[in-house]
Amino acid sequence: MEIKAFNRWSSEGIKVEDEGLQRYICIEPKIVPKTGAKYAGNRFHKSNTFIVERLMNKVMVPGHRSKKHWRSSGHCTGKANNAYEVTEKALAIVEQRTKENPVKVLVKAIENAAPREEIIAIEYGGARYPKAVECAPQRRIDIVLRFMVQGAYAKSFNTKKHLADALADEIIFAYKLSQSSNAIQKKLDTERQADSSR
Repeated sequence: MEIKAFNRWSSEGIKVEDEGLQRYICIEPKIVPKTGAKYAGNRFHKSNTFIVERLMNKVMVPGHRSKKHWRSSGHCTGKANNAYEVTEKALAIVEQRTKENPVKVLVKAIENAAPREEIIAIEYGGARYPKAVECAPQRRIDIVLRFMVQGAYAKSFNTKKHLADALADEIIFAYKLSQSSNAIQKKLDTERQADSSR
């Protein structure tokens, strides 16, 4: 018997084309993608976690800006059931609009929007200089998921648009390499800055 994500979508035939990310994107489907941090003590535990569950975890805690939870802290933090429903609804919208398997669309969107380089600051003689460095594969996935979710929250905050619709838009735009996607915009900005500080 084949296991399907949310008991709806198969992962059969989905391949990660980016060789750098192949070992870090887990496409092994789960009917209920919620392990409850079962792997949390293990090194690289996130690599064994179904990619849809990693997206759900980001929906619960969408990230920080200036060391503060950004815009959403009171509404979503720790609400696993809300995150579950939002993610399932977003994937259903993606399927409806693209007529493709939404897990495949999500994986391709992550590959498209994952930044290859980023910038660190080096202090030399009292002055700080930007320096371009390669981005680790695990971090590439973390960053792209965070930017997708932050973009979705930004588009649905104080508007009539539901978070699931905004998240579906974000995934589809990243899949199509459109600059309407927050994740694609951030990737291009980061890589442009890294290129200029070489």
